[in-house]
Amino acid sequence: MFDRLLTPRGMSRRHFLGHLATTSMAFPAASFLGALRANAQEMRRNQKHCILLWMGGGPSQLDTWDLKPESPRNGGEFKPIDTTVPGIQISEHLPTVAQHMQHLSLIRSLSTSEGNHDRGTYLMHTGWQPNPTVVHPSFGSICSFELGTRLGDDFPLPHFVSINRPGESAGFLGMSHAPFVVSNPNGQIENLKPNVDTARLNRRVQMLGLVEDRFIAQNRGPAAVGHRDVYGKTMKMMNSAYTRAFDLANEPDTVRDAYGRSSFGSGCLMARRLVQAGVTFVEVGLGGWDNHDDIFRILREQRLPELDKGMGALIADLNRLGMLQNTLIVWMGEFGRTPRINQNGGRDHWPRSWSVALAGGGIKGGQVVGATDSDGIDVVDRQVGVMDLIATMCTALGIHVDTEYTTPLGRPMRVVEGGTPITELI
Repeated sequence: MFDRLLTPRGMSRRHFLGHLATTSMAFPAASFLGALRANAQEMRRNQKHCILLWMGGGPSQLDTWDLKPESPRNGGEFKPIDTTVPGIQISEHLPTVAQHMQHLSLIRSLSTSEGNHDRGTYLMHTGWQPNPTVVHPSFGSICSFELGTRLGDDFPLPHFVSINRPGESAGFLGMSHAPFVVSNPNGQIENLKPNVDTARLNRRVQMLGLVEDRFIAQNRGPAAVGHRDVYGKTMKMMNSAYTRAFDLANEPDTVRDAYGRSSFGSGCLMARRLVQAGVTFVEVGLGGWDNHDDIFRILREQRLPELDKGMGALIADLNRLGMLQNTLIVWMGEFGRTPRINQNGGRDHWPRSWSVALAGGGIKGGQVVGATDSDGIDVVDRQVGVMDLIATMCTALGIHVDTEYTTPLGRPMRVVEGGTPITELI
């Protein structure tokens, strides 16, 4: 039996109707609706957003953010370079990002518990270890639920978009908060344009509506309602001018080139356009970090140049447009990689001590939190857990860390369990 979600405290249906009745008596209907629209526009301008740059496979912290050139066994081939912040050095293959270090902060002391790709991916997207009794909502879905719905039902775009990867589940928050997936930002967006004429499409939609209404009337549960809502929102999106946010052809060549025309660079540019249009959460995937073999050549020739261009351009562009203060950028993967270089010239899985990066969204820039020892093996200062990271992200975005839901089995689930915001960054 599915319990209706208990939304944040005080936001009951009765609470809302009370406000609606009071306000409607005070203003004529037209003024009231106009005020609502104006308020929605104002909320979009001030809305917090999040862009997650997901490095699938587990990127090496020792070759990106936490180099150990003094370690003869673990240091590797890359050299550190100075950044715009005195005292902070990062990989020589991230020169563009280094020019924006004043906006970026590094956590070099993250320690997690999962060294398996699937379990680590789940952990970093939800803050929770996988549990067979419940599917926790991903952070993107939580942002959609907590922040996106504040924009009102007239906002035609999805509140959670995942580019270059399928994205994680909305869990018990329901499919209305599941990601809209863009498989290839350089290609045509799937399902945005109907493959039949308008009259035929309308007939099909009407028929589908009849079937779904009858199905829902048989008390088939919230999934059926969610399915109908998703189709309704999709139709609204297909007929909206907001879909131009997906069209990179509207950008000048200089901007396209600054981001790079790879799927990751284009994904970062699309993320900026979507956030600019009002989308709450966008995830951009860059795979290929599971480097058990030949890691230095792959990072030097492929992964790091692509990352440097896309991430560097994204930070610069958001800052130029005055959007960085309201847009949190999070860079992370499912775990780090072993300090030890294996016999194949690669590094293996390592959740014990690794790094993530944050920028914008009110996060203090130019900071380094925590440290590992000279060989990069153990955290020696300010260990950070995944729930501390989630708490920091929530605080930056204005989601209260005490937010609590009720799962389908009636169990309370807090968005942040046992973590505290990283005060050095907030």
